[in-house]
Amino acid sequence: MGSSVSQASAPPPPPPTYASTPPSFVHAAADVAAPPPKPHEEEATEEKVDYLNLPCPVPYEEIQREAFMTLKPDLFEGMRFDFTKMITPYFALTHSVAMGSIDIPAQKSGVIKIPTSNYEFGANFINQKTMLMGRVAHDGRENIRVKHDITDNLSLKINAQLTSEPHYSKGMLYFDYKVSLLL
Repeated sequence: MGSSVSQASAPPPPPPTYASTPPSFVHAAADVAAPPPKPHEEEATEEKVDYLNLPCPVPYEEIQREAFMTLKPDLFEGMRFDFTKMITPYFALTHSVAMGSIDIPAQKSGVIKIPTSNYEFGANFINQKTMLMGRVAHDGRENIRVKHDITDNLSLKINAQLTSEPHYSKGMLYFDYKVSLLL
């Protein structure tokens, strides 16, 4: 449990083998010649950018959310614990526990802090064309997100929030179509 970091690198080269006695370090520097200079053709060339085939930017509807996530850090008073267990390379289960307080403005200049807690269980399925994410909270709320690439240019997205309270459930369905502009 906890986070782990791993790094893989090539093994070190084997030590040099000498047929007879190893060369002395005093004369080794004088005996070794400098490598010849590389010709200009072999130098790294800068790749040209094809501006007509750049990846799609963030949709206009999501610019405000992207700016909000970048400019306002997720700071709160309390604690949060997220645990994700990969079952297969495509399927994972998640648990999330949060404890903190909600600030409610009082009639005077102060605020009233009400302690809150939340537990969510979730399941994720992600492969090359489909992403399914579901979360169930301890109070019965369900959040569902679906993204499916129908073709290379057409994708389907579904977001839904279901609650036990009447008139608070909502859903959104939309299609994204990517076009290439030929000038």
